[in-house]
Amino acid sequence: MRYNEEWKDFEVISTSKGEKLERWGNVYLLRPDPQVIWDTGKSLKIPKLCAHYHRSSSGGGNWEYLKKIPDEWVVSWRDLNFLIKPMGFKHTGLFPEQATNWDMMISLIKNAGREIKVLNLFGYTGGATVACTSAGAVVTHVDASKNMVERCKQNIKLSNLSDKPIRYIVDDCQKFIEREIRRGNHYDAIIMDPPSYGRGPSGEMWKLENNLFDFVKLCKNILSDKPLFVLINSYTTGLQPLVLNNILKLVFGDGNISSYEVGIKCSDGLILPCGASGVKIW
Repeated sequence: MRYNEEWKDFEVISTSKGEKLERWGNVYLLRPDPQVIWDTGKSLKIPKLCAHYHRSSSGGGNWEYLKKIPDEWVVSWRDLNFLIKPMGFKHTGLFPEQATNWDMMISLIKNAGREIKVLNLFGYTGGATVACTSAGAVVTHVDASKNMVERCKQNIKLSNLSDKPIRYIVDDCQKFIEREIRRGNHYDAIIMDPPSYGRGPSGEMWKLENNLFDFVKLCKNILSDKPLFVLINSYTTGLQPLVLNNILKLVFGDGNISSYEVGIKCSDGLILPCGASGVKIW
């Protein structure tokens, strides 16, 4: 299990009965979490609670606002800034547990001693893009959602990195990789945060268990002759870190591969598991 303890603007205060109580800056949110199958016996509905996300039996859900809060606000990690906004499907626009991977990638890029070209696939709102850019990398950010790519641009601006070399691509990640192979483009580092389920622009079905291995093999074709790292994240419940370890080993060969759970150390002393990561470092 890896977790980062540098957050000042974010914390998970407590967890119980399928939910987690969080503080984002000075805004307190209560959201569902499928990993929380325990009961601490304590109510998470504290007086400071600002909004509560309720799941719907028919899928999805909605936010119940208990206090007036901004439509969106900013939280900081180190000197990087990120826009937070309660959105559909309980999202806020950031996965703060990924700070442990941001820290690792920043160190690798800064210590590389050369310019590093990074490809961030399924890049969402750009947490990893902001981190890698801040370390001096040249980043290509790819996501199928135009809105998420726009939010990445906002996070880059908030972190005073707008003058850095970043390429923003709104596209299906697999189709983008196939085109990059034809173009002969290569990257020194690849980050991928694929969804458990999804559909491509033409209705293609993506299911992580069925598609991830072939997708990683495809990505090998755009890796440079001097690669730095490949990082895979998974939020699929039940998928063990060793699965990512095996994929990386089979595609890229033995040596310097780590796989681990990613989590958040909660203020109540528990550690909340938040998915798995696997990384191959050269």
